[in-house]
Amino acid sequence: MQEQTLGGETDAPLPLAGIRVVELGTLIAGPYAAALLAQFGAEVIKIESPGLGDPLRSWRKLHRGTSLWWYAQSRNKKSLTVNLKHADGQRIVRELAATADIVIENFRPGTLEQWGLGWEDLHRINPSLIMVRVSGYGQTGPYKDRPGFAAIAESMGGLRYLVGEPGRPPVRTGVSLGDTLASLYGVIGAMMAMHHLKVNGGSGQFIDVALYEAVFGIMESLIPEYSAQGFVRERSGATLPGIAPSNTYLCRDGRYVIIAGNADSIYRRLMHAIGRADLADDPQLARNEGRVRQADLLDEAIGAWTGAHDLEHVLQVLEAAEVPSGRIYTAADIHADAHYRAREMIEPHTLPGGQQVDFPGVVPKLSQTPGRTRWLGPALGEHTDQILEELGYGAQAREQMRAGGAI
Repeated sequence: MQEQTLGGETDAPLPLAGIRVVELGTLIAGPYAAALLAQFGAEVIKIESPGLGDPLRSWRKLHRGTSLWWYAQSRNKKSLTVNLKHADGQRIVRELAATADIVIENFRPGTLEQWGLGWEDLHRINPSLIMVRVSGYGQTGPYKDRPGFAAIAESMGGLRYLVGEPGRPPVRTGVSLGDTLASLYGVIGAMMAMHHLKVNGGSGQFIDVALYEAVFGIMESLIPEYSAQGFVRERSGATLPGIAPSNTYLCRDGRYVIIAGNADSIYRRLMHAIGRADLADDPQLARNEGRVRQADLLDEAIGAWTGAHDLEHVLQVLEAAEVPSGRIYTAADIHADAHYRAREMIEPHTLPGGQQVDFPGVVPKLSQTPGRTRWLGPALGEHTDQILEELGYGAQAREQMRAGGAI
């Protein structure tokens, strides 16, 4: 469990040092929320089932049988194997909750209650406890007992309907966006609850995060537009409806460029840069509402210009004109990019066995108390004996619980 940091920051303060988090859950939404807290110094004790562990350990690309995703998402965490269906295992979790500041869980509503580990049970033990509860549909409502995953949440939340080309089936983004959005809301809720507890006193509270609501929360004016005018937004491909010009354009070398020229002054600079002063000076196009009416005309003009030049030339011209633009990055582009490197967003680490592998850096950047990667995702049960010994379980007691299947 050797600490690995960048920039000689090993001794820099961590803002959540001294905060204990108990993580109950698997895969993405709950564990990613705990991962964010761990990156900023919280002690995160991840509860995993003996013998199996979190299924994320075997997802996607593997290194010696362990997922590279696991190493990234579970960095700075401690792994404790506990059978949550066993009475002794449940007792261990309750003892940990009594010492914890935050518990994070993403089971289906009612599951923890069946094991005596629900909110009322843990709150009774630790009145100051904050509990983040992430589920598909929330802890209440007619759908609460349904199983929920990010793909369903993205659909119910309104996002999936908008992603894709007009007249073609909806598509999904290539990452589990619904899960990670829910994780972010969970962390925000936990931090607000901690602040409230510190400032106002009283008792802890639980944060009810539904995956579909996390998606719905970023849908901008979708519902006001429907409620006020009966307008239903449809799929629009690479454009952003109601904002022009903003699109993806093909260059001569077959690569694509993103151009966002939708602010009034930027629009004029863009049109001058591509040699279309006539469009830059047209009073009917001076404001966004006029450009939206002529969006196809503008896209045709911009596309004709990009189609006559290679991507690098297009980017040079637009950068000189101070027009927001960029290539569409692949993993290779990200890995080679100087800005990513300068911002320490590509972190070098060593996997078990000695292989050097880069992982994503920590977000956000705090000027005085930056987060960091102290170690990569732990082996299954790596910290079981350490944590149980701290709780007062001697070697004999631990062996008895292992023999009985509790740990």
